Amino acid sequence: VQLQASGGGLVQPGGSLRLSCAASGRIIRLTAMGWYRQAPGKQRELVATVASDGSTNYLDSVKGRFTIARDSGKNTVYLQMNSLRPEDTAVYYCNLDRPVYYDEVDRPVAVRDIWGQGTQVTVSS
Repeated sequence: VQLQASGGGLVQPGGSLRLSCAASGRIIRLTAMGWYRQAPGKQRELVATVASDGSTNYLDSVKGRFTIARDSGKNTVYLQMNSLRPEDTAVYYCNLDRPVYYDEVDRPVAVRDIWGQGTQVTVSS
């Protein structure tokens, strides 16, 4: 299973961006899909997650500005980011939480998580 993230870029304060992350491979099930971010000199932090039952969880500072959504049929997760602030500048990573998938010889494999490669979001005037 691999994750391919896209949608990052440079945007002015108050602007919007939409991140996408598509998971390839044969996923049997997973607990949640989500987005994390890491700014220079800071630890990686959870931004938003969407569980398999559709429930969502957000970092306090993004509530009301960011919206996470999942297309289960396509194993894709989106992050709509509005009213962006300079402090949102970071590398954003998508994540699969506790996925179970078939490997190349059709064996089910369970891992703790899988990470995407990261996409840079820069909010600056």
